[in-house]
Amino acid sequence: MKKLVKENKELQMHLKELMKEHELKKNFALKTLYHSEVAEGRRYQSAYQARDLPKG
Repeated sequence: MKKLVKENKELQMHLKELMKEHELKKNFALKTLYHSEVAEGRRYQSAYQARDLPKG
């Protein structure tokens, strides 16, 4: 998840907003971001899954 966020400016901004708005530490904000943007067929699920595919 950290790599996906690092490569995506929109997710970076959303992570920072979550941390600030809810006073969350980065680890908890990443979990929240995962469940709101990746899990269960959400917007970034395919990008997240593509990170796990073997290269080559």
